[in-house]
Amino acid sequence: MTSHKPVKKAVFPVAGLGTRFLPATKAIPKEMMAVVDRPLIQYAVDEAREAGIEQMIFVTGRGKTAIVEHFDMAYELEDTMKERGKDLSVLDSSRATPGDIITVRQQVPMGLGHAIWCARAIVGDEPFAIFLPDELMIPNKGGGTGCMKQMVEAYNEVGGNLISVLEVPQEEVSSYGVIAPGKQVSDTLTEVTGLVEKPPVAEAPSNKIVSGRYILQPEVMRVLETQGKGAGGEIQLTDAMAKMIGTQPFHAATFAGRRFDCGSKLGFVEATLALALEREDMGAEVRAMAERLLG
Repeated sequence: MTSHKPVKKAVFPVAGLGTRFLPATKAIPKEMMAVVDRPLIQYAVDEAREAGIEQMIFVTGRGKTAIVEHFDMAYELEDTMKERGKDLSVLDSSRATPGDIITVRQQVPMGLGHAIWCARAIVGDEPFAIFLPDELMIPNKGGGTGCMKQMVEAYNEVGGNLISVLEVPQEEVSSYGVIAPGKQVSDTLTEVTGLVEKPPVAEAPSNKIVSGRYILQPEVMRVLETQGKGAGGEIQLTDAMAKMIGTQPFHAATFAGRRFDCGSKLGFVEATLALALEREDMGAEVRAMAERLLG
């Protein structure tokens, strides 16, 4: 196995306004909306920790301080719970080790590429992961590892740049970024020869869609530095990644698991229902409730 610089940093672009969920997101960041009892950002951070990532970099905007507060100590809450003899272990995963969480501001909403570029000083000259918390990536029923852990294992084999992909029905490809596949390296790993943003169904180079998880080399920051605006007048990460193809290894890892698009209301409801049904403490009751509502 070739030795590659380990992935220890992750960037979470969380500056978006969440307008699709208004009025819910008027005062609360969309990343703090809970699927059952954990906010979306918590699922992403847990996935990062499972993959061995140590430093979480949040690219935030105004009104997003609740995200950082979530990973802080909650002295009054914890003190009150202790006094009442309540179990504090429920808060364990929401506590960050001092220095683990760093925030930078994206002052203007100029797109995903620009948000990533805002973290350049902290990323430095190391490879880094990117998590889009709207994309809730869950292992298959019956166990398995998270998406980023699967990606880190693949990265340790091939290095370079890596994106997570999922196969969707061909008629759905026009809603996503799609890869042009090259050589099949293994069952789950494919070389990437091109990236196309929202192609017409007839022109899509594959049915493998980019699904909100990336491992990129620091050179992408240099590309973003000079990149002009792309689709929607924003600085697009897809454009910058496309320029890296051919200069460094670039692969797509097909995630063995499930994706819920929690950036949409329907996807959010589906995720809540799916995860609630799988919970040992409530699954049977939720199933009975759903059957009653459908009856």
